[in-house]
Amino acid sequence: MVTPLCMGTMTFGWKPDDWGSTKEVGYEVGRKALDLGINFFDTANVYDRGGCEEVTGKVLQGKRDKVFLATKFHGKMDDNDPNASGNSRRHLIEQCEGSLKRLQTDYIDLYQLHRPQPSIPIDETLRALDDLIRAGKVRYIGTSTFAGWQLAEAHYIARELGTNRFVSEQPPYNLLDRRIERELLPFCRTYNYAVIPWSPTAGGILSGKYLGGMNEGRYSTGDPQNRVNEASQAVVRGLKALADEMRVPLITFCLAWVINQPGVTSAIIGVRKLEQFDDLMKAMDVQFSEEVLKKIDEVIAPGTHVVEYYEANFGPNALPM
Repeated sequence: MVTPLCMGTMTFGWKPDDWGSTKEVGYEVGRKALDLGINFFDTANVYDRGGCEEVTGKVLQGKRDKVFLATKFHGKMDDNDPNASGNSRRHLIEQCEGSLKRLQTDYIDLYQLHRPQPSIPIDETLRALDDLIRAGKVRYIGTSTFAGWQLAEAHYIARELGTNRFVSEQPPYNLLDRRIERELLPFCRTYNYAVIPWSPTAGGILSGKYLGGMNEGRYSTGDPQNRVNEASQAVVRGLKALADEMRVPLITFCLAWVINQPGVTSAIIGVRKLEQFDDLMKAMDVQFSEEVLKKIDEVIAPGTHVVEYYEANFGPNALPM
């Protein structure tokens, strides 16, 4: 059992700028999350090349057995080694050992493929992950940003091989990109996969902070994917009007919408300042009427998007969605 909000630790390191925070702030944020009762932490080996895992491990000392801890592998960990990335047996076993050391733990509750890699047969990855489970180093396995067909393939290959199967998917999901509603969410609901959305507030865009200009926030220092654009800001304005009617902060409104969607287990939040917790924690108490949900769908239609978040290697024959 996990809390409706998951503490994302991607900002628990790096350099002190608008992207992340200092490690000292990471310690404060992590401990505050524990004090607020959040029992689910999500990190990854590639965040600050292990730095965020190290901070997370220190935060959880003395409370490890009370927390459901998830991490991920796939991203490049060494620019000079062509084998230091991906979903191969070699890389995932090597990175599992590294994550265990950095997190200062004997086991990982949920070990996830950070992205799909069609060039590596999924049975190779599943067998290696199954070995880690049997060795007691990993308890459950999951995926992140998979296409519906890729998750279905893995599901049935695991049944054929008799290995442990994936139990969760971590996709991007917010009110600027709803494409997972087409196939991925229905699959997860049908086969009882946990859904752990990342970027439920679209990296802060859905806080409304950019409506007055690009003066602060993550995208103020760079927006290579052009996510703060005319279309996304039009959606933000429409959602803000609805949030104002409910007298709820916009970021609370948008996060609450995600965690209230059928099939969603826990949404990953990112915090750089302790005061940001206030509006995020309120999301767990917000309920929507059918009338408001209908109005939200009029602002951004189900299954559509105005900003691209749901993007990965969905296979050589995949067409843009």
